[in-house]
Amino acid sequence: MSLKNFLFVTILCLSLQTFAQRNYDSNNHLGVQGGFSFFDINTNNFTTTQGTGYMMGFTTRGSFYNAFDLIYGVNFVQTEIGILGRDLNDTQQGFFEQEIDYTIQSAQITILGSFNIIHKHLSLEFGPILNVNGKMKLKQDTFNNFILDGYDTLEAEDIQNVSRVHFYAAGGITAGLENFRLSVQYQYGVTNLFQRLNDLEDINEPNVNFKGNPSTIIAMAIIYF
Repeated sequence: MSLKNFLFVTILCLSLQTFAQRNYDSNNHLGVQGGFSFFDINTNNFTTTQGTGYMMGFTTRGSFYNAFDLIYGVNFVQTEIGILGRDLNDTQQGFFEQEIDYTIQSAQITILGSFNIIHKHLSLEFGPILNVNGKMKLKQDTFNNFILDGYDTLEAEDIQNVSRVHFYAAGGITAGLENFRLSVQYQYGVTNLFQRLNDLEDINEPNVNFKGNPSTIIAMAIIYF
């Protein structure tokens, strides 16, 4: 996810927020948010370890109907994940297995419904997220030719070119004051992050159907203006 693409998504989302504010009543809040992410991939193809990262973005909350608000937002998210592999050239270490670290940068557009349990203080959020990400990049090139766990020829660099556009289902809880709140949100990717790997001719794994669903927990703080 390049900075250019993230700026484009940010401008688009801010335009949506401006339009939304014109259609809400006076109870509108524009804010900034940031926090930590805990990312994993639900897959049978690889042995993964949850990684940490961060998120930051803009958000708008506005009254919709009775106890319901609508939340628009755009976020930049950087996540990490570990996938088990081994170096077949390292005979001295006996092909010792170790985690290979990858990073993924994403931009997200969120449109969430919010049910106010206690108005302006406690709410439940739920809804869809459009996620556009870059490659699942290796953090260190020294791992390029490591063989991934469970395979004889599949190298760590072979799986970087993952699918780019995904839809997430999100749910969470937000609590605090009118202008400052804390939130915990769970995001589950309903689309296949590894679908693109199935279409790549240079991956010589004819009997493998690559499938993985992203799973992210985000803990964040929100400041409304």
